Amino acid sequence: MNISSLTLDSNPISRTFSAANPRTQRSPFIRHRNVVVCSVKSVPSSPSLVAAPAGEGLNRIESLSQVSAVLGCQWGDEGKGKLVDILAKHFDIVARCQVTPCNQSMQELACDVCPTIDMMRDWQHATSQLHMMQGCLENVKRCQVGGANAGHTIYNSEGKKFALHLVPSGILNEEIMCVIGNGVVVHLPGLFEEIDGLESNGVSCKGRILVSDRAHLLFDFHQVIDGLREAELAKSFIGTTKRGIGPCYSSKVIRNGIRVCDLRHMDTFPQKLDLLLSDAASRFKGFEYGPNMLKEEVEKYKRFAERLEPFITDTVDFMNESISQKKKILVEGGQATMLDIDFGTYPFVTSSSPSAGGICTGLGIAPRVLGDLVGVVKAYNTRVGSGPFPTENLGRVGDQLRFAGQEFGTTTGRPRRCGWLDIVALKYSCQINGFSSLNLTKLDVLSDLSEIWLGVGYKEIDGKPIKSFPADLRSLEQLQVEYEILPGWKTDISGFKNYSDLPKAAQQYVERIEELVGVPIHYIGVGPGREALIYK
Repeated sequence: MNISSLTLDSNPISRTFSAANPRTQRSPFIRHRNVVVCSVKSVPSSPSLVAAPAGEGLNRIESLSQVSAVLGCQWGDEGKGKLVDILAKHFDIVARCQVTPCNQSMQELACDVCPTIDMMRDWQHATSQLHMMQGCLENVKRCQVGGANAGHTIYNSEGKKFALHLVPSGILNEEIMCVIGNGVVVHLPGLFEEIDGLESNGVSCKGRILVSDRAHLLFDFHQVIDGLREAELAKSFIGTTKRGIGPCYSSKVIRNGIRVCDLRHMDTFPQKLDLLLSDAASRFKGFEYGPNMLKEEVEKYKRFAERLEPFITDTVDFMNESISQKKKILVEGGQATMLDIDFGTYPFVTSSSPSAGGICTGLGIAPRVLGDLVGVVKAYNTRVGSGPFPTENLGRVGDQLRFAGQEFGTTTGRPRRCGWLDIVALKYSCQINGFSSLNLTKLDVLSDLSEIWLGVGYKEIDGKPIKSFPADLRSLEQLQVEYEILPGWKTDISGFKNYSDLPKAAQQYVERIEELVGVPIHYIGVGPGREALIYK
């Protein structure tokens, strides 16, 4: 079935399809079974689901709770940094509570793409993927100029692009204090490179960044271990960025990790580092460790310790004192709920808790102080690396979303897997986090599609409905996705400023998501810049 060949009724309706996992389909748009035609439910005209009056957007931001947070709903890359950057000017502090992924080499990129090609059943599509990979390598070359390890991409008022990994996205707002909490694992070379990059572009970091003395240090050898671990897993690899995040959290959990506060005690630092390196050498045959390596690392970290000292703070005390002083705090989540170590598609997850629970453990603040939580969700789904992706599209639509949305890693150029918005996964994410509102991003990317699919339900092979997002990987691979098809708008909406000006089909898409999920969408992204945000 080809979407472009379908004729839409003048009175839009939604068609519901039940489709097997797209990975097993040869058609670029999925073969369908059990076709049902039904009308779209009308959206209730309640205050939470209608467009905000003029000026209401600013009032809504200013009325956010004293401690608010921005978290990802999907598998990351939703555009959290942009919203944090926009909201930050209305807060005193922006804090990170856990880590975000780093960059990887072009060689690793090529290895990550090849397994995807192996899974292709369609020769023509596999060929297009090879061309895509060549384009990705060019993206890597372009993105690595300037070289900051990136997690969130934001733009300043002049449209200049900044790629941030460890430094909170509030750094572009001069009055904001930025906190790197105890839940973050800190790669000091990357942090200093990021600070130097900001300073060289006129962004002052002096006295504006605090690093928790309880945060664990991520060493370069953690990255080596990450690669060795992936090599051990062979074809069942998880698909990490191989930047050492998992091994660093492993060191933390088995209690031989090294924290920022240990840099203040260089008399015992060499012994702690030797224990950590010796443990790695005993575990991995390919890990080479000798006296020279220890000596070089100790000397390097003596220099790092001296430079980091002005940033080191008891951030638990700082955060709680700030709450007592009624300062407004915005928490910037990294990655997203579907990568959560407990709630994500385990084991294809990260090593921390990017959901709401990670805020308290990653910053040392009490649950009772948390207020508004804003979930950020793309208008479609993407995922990097291996793991279940029920609504993934391996055909032309997936390619179209990838290129229209520039779905390549911010620093690496690694292509993201693309597919339709998964309402089941989104509802699951909303349940876990208790979002008060959503930010729907990249709505403009869908503008060229004649119709848009929503994954509204899961079914087992025998047709039995699946109530919630399954924990079992086998179930996720075998389930059938039930789709609703909504009309596209075929209009460039990137310059639109008001919700009421959007095409009716675009409004219908937004409101259908609200109705299905039960959470209002207050912010709609229609482009990468600060100004490309519609308040609803």
